[in-house]
Amino acid sequence: MASKLTRIHSYRERLGETLSAHPNELIALFTRYVNKGKGMLERHQILAEFEAITVSGEIQKLPVFDDVFRAAQEAIVLQPWVALAIRPRPGVWEYIRVNVSELAVEELTVAEYLQFKEKLVEENTENPFVLELDFEPFNASFPKPSLSKSIGNGVQFLNRHLSSKLFQDKDNLFPLLNFLRAHNYNGISMMVNDKIQSIGALKSSLRKAEDYLLSIPEDTPYSEFDAKFQGLGLEKGWGDCAKRTLDNIHLLLDLFEAPAPDTLEKFLATIPMMFNVVIMSPHGYFAQDKVLGYPDTGGQVVYILDQVVALENEMLLRIKQQGLDIIPKIVIITRLLPDAVGTTCGQRIENVDGTKHSIILRVPFRNENGILRKWISRFDVWPYLETYTEDVAKEIALEMEAKPDLIIGNYSDGNLVATLLAHKLGVTQCTIAHALEKTKYPNSDLYWKKFDPQYHFSCQFTADLIAMNHTDFIITSTFQEIAGSKDTVGQYESHIAFTMPGLYRVVHGIDVFDPKFNIVSPGADMSVYYPYTETEKRLTNLHPEIEELLYSKEDNTEHKFYLADRNKPIIFSMARLDRVKNLTGLVEFYGKNAKLRELVNLVVVCGDHGKESKDREEQAELKKMYDHIEKYNLNGQIRWISAQMNRVRNGELYRYICDTRGAFVQPAFYEAFGLTVVESMTCGLPTFATCNGGPAEIIVNGVSGFHIDPYKGDEAADILVNFFEKVKVDPSYWEKISNGSIQRIYEKYTWKLYSERLMTLTGVYGFWKYVSNLERRETRRYLEMFYALKYRKMAEAVPLAVDAAPNGA
Repeated sequence: MASKLTRIHSYRERLGETLSAHPNELIALFTRYVNKGKGMLERHQILAEFEAITVSGEIQKLPVFDDVFRAAQEAIVLQPWVALAIRPRPGVWEYIRVNVSELAVEELTVAEYLQFKEKLVEENTENPFVLELDFEPFNASFPKPSLSKSIGNGVQFLNRHLSSKLFQDKDNLFPLLNFLRAHNYNGISMMVNDKIQSIGALKSSLRKAEDYLLSIPEDTPYSEFDAKFQGLGLEKGWGDCAKRTLDNIHLLLDLFEAPAPDTLEKFLATIPMMFNVVIMSPHGYFAQDKVLGYPDTGGQVVYILDQVVALENEMLLRIKQQGLDIIPKIVIITRLLPDAVGTTCGQRIENVDGTKHSIILRVPFRNENGILRKWISRFDVWPYLETYTEDVAKEIALEMEAKPDLIIGNYSDGNLVATLLAHKLGVTQCTIAHALEKTKYPNSDLYWKKFDPQYHFSCQFTADLIAMNHTDFIITSTFQEIAGSKDTVGQYESHIAFTMPGLYRVVHGIDVFDPKFNIVSPGADMSVYYPYTETEKRLTNLHPEIEELLYSKEDNTEHKFYLADRNKPIIFSMARLDRVKNLTGLVEFYGKNAKLRELVNLVVVCGDHGKESKDREEQAELKKMYDHIEKYNLNGQIRWISAQMNRVRNGELYRYICDTRGAFVQPAFYEAFGLTVVESMTCGLPTFATCNGGPAEIIVNGVSGFHIDPYKGDEAADILVNFFEKVKVDPSYWEKISNGSIQRIYEKYTWKLYSERLMTLTGVYGFWKYVSNLERRETRRYLEMFYALKYRKMAEAVPLAVDAAPNGA
């Protein structure tokens, strides 16, 4: 007998049924939350109360309670009400409210839940004219997957869905023909010329070309049959030799005969589409040397420089394989800093090392008073970006003498400028967030008025919403960046619904199931970061410098404090000195654990002992660091080294730590990806990294490294102790984890894989944008209004920086 289909009950229905059957249990549990008083409870607080009452035996442990409270991400307590935001699975949310006095459970809409939440900061939330942002109506008919496991595989879904529609009627393939005919470079036709006016004519020409190619040697250069192809209506771009040209023609003929999304993706990847790329990264000190570790200057700079080298190599390879004689160009656009002496940040143009056709182009911030000469925090850039975009557009026109084929934005400021440029120029846009600040600063949306004087999150969160909804496709390094995990909310997912009381409510800000999301993981520069076991490549000439850096007893501008016992392994960490990176937390849990201090030394690389920091957050972390070192009397067991600018030496430093049989620790409260994690693992250094964010995906716990919870320092210390005690008994265990880390990197995290995927994504989204309504014009008109009426006023309200006398970086 066939099983009967049943409807899955909502959490409101399940709680309501439980309330009828077990009212006393429900009252006892929710009374505990109400007794906490007015406020918001985070997930760990909700679980702690639930587990405490069930362990004590006060209530019966019912399955529905377990499901509800393990899925609840936050609770809003306003007596006698408790409202819960419940997340059954990544990207899916429900909202309920329980009245403890009347034993009533009701379901809330997103808007109702946010309005209730606003009462934590504003008494009167009944204004019917609060601005509510809702992007869902624009995307309601847009194809998207429904399974959480499909999140981040947007291009595969898009190809499956749209190709089935495109090839449904084989007589209606004109969009594909027009797309091929539209390809040209500086007015020179590619792929197909005007002799071919129909799909039938295209098929006929392809079959004639196929017959001809089968009759000549495979290695025949395209130049020898160029004229023959032109007579058939075919132009350059099919391949550089007979074999590659034939393979690509077969791909298109296969599509006509038996359409398949994989074949379509392969064919689109062969079409010449990408020659000029602009990469936006305005904030911080963007240079190739002597800047890493400065405020707002870290992994993003490394990511982009490595990205550009890999991308140029892939562009050159594909252009050669396409049989074209075109020189590509990649332009990284950042801010010109005239006062950043000792760096190249005041230089207008700088060639990118390891490339032939890529440059850094620096454009200054300016206002009516002239050029801004000094560095300013990434949180203070908002009033400059609109004028900056206009200046950048002029510089691109001068430098490229053509429109870019792709604009890639980085971080909030770069993504906003990329949005404005892509909108103005009508080109494909790619968004890379690196880190969305809303998840790094808990409740920074609800309490934005408290944060705004220092961080201006009202501008930043608005800019993020505009960019992520305008862009053609979004690249993330991990699934967690989009939709978190079973228990944690993703960076983008946190923008589905939120409120900034008194400013606006977001009832539908982004859909993590949107096919614009794609996971494309970067790697480390393998010419710099390679396994410690590759002894013939080791930079042993740097070892005296590294030993001085680690072990000399002198305090100077490069290092402070010393290591008394050189025979102990080293646990090592390197990051910017800011709150989220949590290096002070690492020092604290190391200082508190006597066994860990007995087993290993601690080396931290952060900050700058040679100059006074201008960054507010860094100043606070500096004080905390000194306080911990003094409180736990760590001198003799800790080495605090200033930020290291030399990447080549840093690579050997990782390997030198391997020689001590040490480990790398990345203790951030949240890390979107974790480039230092990839670097350390590539070198073979066992790595212990935060369970919040990308590192939880990069590391297979217990196989290629270990996860630690930055909020539970004592537990993190114990995990390290267990590892080093095990290694003392069985030294091969260190090698097992080391080898596991190297294997993991080579399987998933290389720049070669990244650049191939980025090129393919650009082609696929460019194609679907051309042949369908992927451009989302309605959404973009909505964003124009939102930008002009809301964002611009907020940006104008941010205080302008005042230049001091010229000084160093």
